[in-house]
Amino acid sequence: MNITQPFEKLPVSDEWVFKNIKSTQQWTHGYHRYPAKFLPNLVKKIIEDYTEPGDIIADMFAGCGTTLVESKIHGRKSVGVDINPVAQLITNVKTSPIRQGLLESKFQIILSEIENFRPEDFHNIEKHARIDYWFYPSEKYKIAFLYQIITELKTTKKVKNFFLVALSNILKNCSKWLQSSTKPQIDSDKKPTEVFKAFNRQVKSMLKQNERFFNRLEELQFTNIESKLVLEDARDTSIKPGTINAIITSPPYVTSYEYADLHQLTGYWFEYLNNLLEFRSNFIGTFYSYGESLKSNSKIAQAAIDDLKDIHLRTAKEVANYFNDMYDVANEMHRVLKNGGKTFVVIGNTTFKNVKIQSAEIFAELLELIGFTIENVIKRSIPNKLIPTIRDKHTGKFTTLDNKNSKEVYPEEYIIIARKP
Repeated sequence: MNITQPFEKLPVSDEWVFKNIKSTQQWTHGYHRYPAKFLPNLVKKIIEDYTEPGDIIADMFAGCGTTLVESKIHGRKSVGVDINPVAQLITNVKTSPIRQGLLESKFQIILSEIENFRPEDFHNIEKHARIDYWFYPSEKYKIAFLYQIITELKTTKKVKNFFLVALSNILKNCSKWLQSSTKPQIDSDKKPTEVFKAFNRQVKSMLKQNERFFNRLEELQFTNIESKLVLEDARDTSIKPGTINAIITSPPYVTSYEYADLHQLTGYWFEYLNNLLEFRSNFIGTFYSYGESLKSNSKIAQAAIDDLKDIHLRTAKEVANYFNDMYDVANEMHRVLKNGGKTFVVIGNTTFKNVKIQSAEIFAELLELIGFTIENVIKRSIPNKLIPTIRDKHTGKFTTLDNKNSKEVYPEEYIIIARKP
């Protein structure tokens, strides 16, 4: 396939748009907020159109587990990889539905314990200093209480994790974090949601989703289909070579989210992190881990890097680092796939510092360099994807349409379908 022509010239494929379909609320997909969440219907269509029963599916950037949930409901064994322990917690809960009666009985125990809550019992709790930055004392004490009750429940780890995911998902609402922002930002005028009410509401919502998923898996006899997320680097996984039939993944966008920052509330409360700077450096697509290289294996990437280095050297290094990391990821994909296996990479292009970053074309080029055959590239508009779509043309920062310097980014994305010969 000739990838010298920009993918933006491709026609939009209407069958891949899924306009007005709220698939994020189906099964357990709605358990927890997650930035740039993979659209379940997109994964569903790939699985149904391109895989067979008995196939093993992998996701190298598993995030909150959309690929794994859809694989399970379709009876496909799956493995996900992510460097983020919050992602691991969420995904393993989403793919492990629990018998409803057991969850409800434990929930009643938690509710009865709430009646005995005394704030003064938690005035001296030792937590990371950043907890006090993000939470008022009244919310802090209640969250600490719930965390203690859940972790001390006499039950299985699976059940405890179910309630921990519920607690994790309410942390932003119950904090000082600016509600409408995906970036860490204090809102001094915000009135945090009452913790116990928020937790009650979240658990009840999850119970309904769990019951539907559990019952459907039982009907299909897919309850025991293996699904797991391992806490590993996508560039170097423990997946055995030549064992995967299909990879379905959506890499982090270049110069986009700082996932470590976004999940720091859960990270601090659940003691997944102590040093945020150190935690950030493990993530691909972060400017906290950039090296000094300004070279890329991709000619398309190199052209963008050369344009950027004259405008903003640090950004040029960041982009080079990102695509060098993605080259390693593509190599790992090639290693774990069976001969004839396919990878489906969902990725979008953007503009940064007024330089076009053709991420989709670049990744397709990297895949070809490694030995993949590009079979197809599908263009789709993304009306429902939860990503910021506006950047300030001068600063490059995400903004709103009210800003006169704003311009849209990521209005479309591409599904690269590549086969390992």
